[in-house]
Formats: sequence, structure tokens, C-alpha cells
Amino acid sequence: MYKVLIVDDSLTIRKRLTEILESDPMFKVVGEAKNGKEAISRTEYLNPDVITMDLAMPEMSGIDAIKQIMLRFPTPILILSGAENRGDLFKTYDGLKAGAVSAFEKPKSLVSSGDWEKGFIKELNIVARVPVITHLGTKRRKEISASIAPQRRDYKIVAIGASTGGPQVLAEIFKALPSNFPVPIIGVVHISSTFTSSLAQWFNANCDLKVSFAEGGENLMAQQPGRVFLAKPDYHLITENFQLKYIDAPPKNYCRPSIDVLFESVANQWMNKAIGVILTGMGNDGAGGLKKIHDKGGYTIAQDEASSVIFSMPKEAINTGGVRKVLSFREIPSQLMQLL
Repeated sequence: MYKVLIVDDSLTIRKRLTEILESDPMFKVVGEAKNGKEAISRTEYLNPDVITMDLAMPEMSGIDAIKQIMLRFPTPILILSGAENRGDLFKTYDGLKAGAVSAFEKPKSLVSSGDWEKGFIKELNIVARVPVITHLGTKRRKEISASIAPQRRDYKIVAIGASTGGPQVLAEIFKALPSNFPVPIIGVVHISSTFTSSLAQWFNANCDLKVSFAEGGENLMAQQPGRVFLAKPDYHLITENFQLKYIDAPPKNYCRPSIDVLFESVANQWMNKAIGVILTGMGNDGAGGLKKIHDKGGYTIAQDEASSVIFSMPKEAINTGGVRKVLSFREIPSQLMQLL
């Protein structure tokens, strides 16, 4: 049974969440807080296993509370956030970067629909089981050592995939790369479609690269330096004839867009000119595709366990034998620059 602390300035929301959680034998609500200050003090006193965190609250915001909790009493945190405007979405991404594990949209109605409750319980169950890592901002970026410097090759593309914990890790990787990064980066990030609309803008506000969602038809051989193209929700992104393309195929590994689908297309077209990177996440999406990049002569990297929010995806990729280097996310930017 997981002990839950509910943090929200709305008494109505706190009561509704308590009702939902107390109907499930996996959870026990041990306390409530109506602002960030109370959240910190009650985390210290109650020692919950997981926290649901509102962001817009009086006295102290949820983001400030997340930062303090992750510094003083590291605890898995699920953000419950509205997604009505770009400001709310940016706050959600900032909360993830501050150390929260994941985000879930607040209920649009207090009337039970069944679907929202099931999704909320499932997400909280995942978050509660995550071994908390140190808040990203508390560690200085570590340069890669010369001992693992790779031999340069004429690489033409970087394909990257991430799931739970992905936005905050990608933000750090993109921030560490220069504006003239020489080849296009294409990627899939598993995140609720509710929170994707402003993800590219948030990345752009935190790095020197130009990040956008792919529209389809982009010629990857004719791109200016520093371009990043991410997959939109609900469609698979692939490369075909050295261009980006969306396909309306069934989900793979329960995912659409799927990292495997992207990686497989990259392996088939770019062969030994491709770099594949698999980051933190739940499940096994990306493992098979990364192995194909490896087998075609490409260079493959997996995030290490110590810096992953959830190590499942990198671990599955490593187990296939298709990973050449296992690195901290702080080492990945330097590795990419040395490869290129």
C-alpha cells in the first residue's frame, strides 16, 4: 500500500482525489496540503510514498515546493495540472524539470466518468514505484572523459527516443548542445497528448537549438544546423527518401508514435550514418529499433540507470546487445559532439 499526500489549494479537488484513492486498496491518503509550504512540512512529517502536486497555489507554488522536496526529502511526485493555455503547460514542464516524475491532467469535471479515474490510478501507481533520483538541477554537468571518446565518422542523423522522465532529460541534453549542431535530430517523446502542444516552445525557451514538431515532408539532407524535429501525437514518424513522413499504422508496443517505428526506418535508410539514443522510460519501446541501428553499423547510446527516472527502456535496449555506450544524460551531449 502506498501512502499518498494530496497537495491542492482546492478543498473540492482534495476531497475528490481522496475519494478516488480510498476506493483503491493500493493507496492510503495520509495527508493533505493547500499550498507549497504545507506540502514541504507535511512531506517531512508524514513521509509519504508519493505526492500529487497542484502547481498554481497561494503562498508557495507547486514548482517551488517540488524543488524543496526533491532537495530535502526526495519523493516521487505526480503533477496534476490544467492544460488550458501555454502558461499552464510551461509550468507543467518546469515542474517536471524541477524533479517531478510525471504529469497528469486535472479532471475537467467532478462528475465521475470512470476513464479519468482509471487513468489517474494507473499513472499514480507507476509514479509511486519510481526510485527517485536527485533533482537534475542539483548536479553540475560532467564532461565525458577522453577514455570513451569515439572515433569520428560521417554521421548524418541523430534519432532519439524517451518516455517517462523524457522531457526533463531532453531539456538538459538540448541545452548542452550548440546552436550549430551539425546534423538534424529527430525524436519521439511519449507524453500525454494533453501536454504536447507547447512542448517544442518550452524546449526552445531553454536551449539554443530550433525545436519543432515535424510537419512531414522535411528534407533532412537540406536542413540548417541546430534543427530538432519531434513526432506529433497519434501518428508514427518515419524517414523515407531522406524526408520525414507520418504514417497512420497501428500502435507498436502500445505506442503511437513509436520509438521502434522511427528507429527502424532510420536504420533501414541511414544505416551506418545514424546515431540512435534511447533515454529514460517505461516499457520496451525503442529497444528493437536501436538494435537495428546497431546492426546496420550505426552508433547507439543508452541512458544509464543512475540518471534515468525509469530504467526500463534503456535496460531492454542494453539486453538486446544493441547498445554501444551506456552514459549519463550529462555525458550524452559531449559524446554526440565528439562523434560529429
